[in-house]
Amino acid sequence: MAALFEETEIKGMTLRNRLVRSATWEGMCEQDGRPTEKLINCYRDLAQGGVGLIITGYTFVRPEGKGLPAKMGIHTDDFSDDFRKMTTAVHEAGGKIAVQLVHAGGQTDSATAGRQPLAPSAIKVDQFPETPAELTKDEIYDIATAFADGARRAKAWGFDAVELHGAHGYLINQFLSPLTNRRTDEYGGSIENRSRFLLQVYLKVRQTVGEDYPVLIKLNAADNLKGGLEIDDAVYAAKKLSDDGIDAIEVSAGTQSSGDESPARTQINMPEKEAYNLDLARRIKQAVSCPVMAVGGFRSYYVAEKAVSSGSVDYISMARPFIREPNLPNRWKEGDHSPAKCISCNSCFKPGLEEGGIYCVTEKKEKEKKAAG
Repeated sequence: MAALFEETEIKGMTLRNRLVRSATWEGMCEQDGRPTEKLINCYRDLAQGGVGLIITGYTFVRPEGKGLPAKMGIHTDDFSDDFRKMTTAVHEAGGKIAVQLVHAGGQTDSATAGRQPLAPSAIKVDQFPETPAELTKDEIYDIATAFADGARRAKAWGFDAVELHGAHGYLINQFLSPLTNRRTDEYGGSIENRSRFLLQVYLKVRQTVGEDYPVLIKLNAADNLKGGLEIDDAVYAAKKLSDDGIDAIEVSAGTQSSGDESPARTQINMPEKEAYNLDLARRIKQAVSCPVMAVGGFRSYYVAEKAVSSGSVDYISMARPFIREPNLPNRWKEGDHSPAKCISCNSCFKPGLEEGGIYCVTEKKEKEKKAAG
């Protein structure tokens, strides 16, 4: 029976436990995508706190694929020294780190992308800030190549793995979703065709990094949108990836337009509200042979432990709890099994836009109130 705190291995990458820091935008990079010392320290803290695998904030593979300000980029060799400093810091603290590769597609705006955004189809949907341009086949090929180039850099710069971002309404997810993919060529229509870009990206990355380097994916099991990706189609895509050798699938759901069923839900204040993607992750796990991670509302040690020990999933991914408590894994391992202190208010993201990096606003207010007497 699997346990939360046991050593495991993914394609030769040894992890000290089954706790994964799921990718989240930190807002701690230069505007060109170069990582800062502040971000490196953030990852160092997570490694020192006992996280088994750190997955970086989503990192754009081409400039027009940038989704938010101060987002990390891996589109140029110029950032080599900065990224090597990052991976060295994590390794010296005993951690492992994967970089998440993304193209925002239509889920960005012209000001951030530096041009009209690109998407599978030139349609305006709620999750798109503006109407994007439809990708040509040559552009599709070039973007798939850019993912492979990003993976090449990641491997050379010391990252232990890469993760493709196929969730939350970004470009890979846009191709998978019938809501955003209205193409009539070989990239649209059936789920076989809508999976084509995903598999093209994965196979180019695999060819570039080789068979012995871990390649993961964050995959939406459902978009939680009318007309969007649903679980049966997600199972098809997951099984194809597994058959082609993907090394782990992190299961998520929702987009920024999914309302109460978005990826980062609020008011997760009791065990019954936790693990809101677990049923979807079980469906994926039943269909694949690779390890499966679940993200979405894990707050309690016992909920996380049960999900692993029951065999529902192999790894537990969290993001917001580690913003408040980067040392949460060590706390749980040492026997303090009280829930994460995160209250799921989502206030942590606002400072990323206004103050040069996310942090727990609730914790800061508590400390200020205590200091004031």
